[in-house]
Amino acid sequence: MDYISVKEAAEKWEISERRIQKLCEDGRIDGVERFGRSWMIPRNSKKPNDLRRRSTQQERR
Repeated sequence: MDYISVKEAAEKWEISERRIQKLCEDGRIDGVERFGRSWMIPRNSKKPNDLRRRSTQQERR
């Protein structure tokens, strides 16, 4: 399997490296693996939904 670093994922998904690390810690990215102090993310992983934000349907209520 081909992996990318936290830095590469942050650039790809346009979010901070710290946010990527938190998503990895929380198990929100499928197939993520930890090598020592580093996270390796499968290249074909999808960006998880941001659960901190409300969807547009919820905002209308």
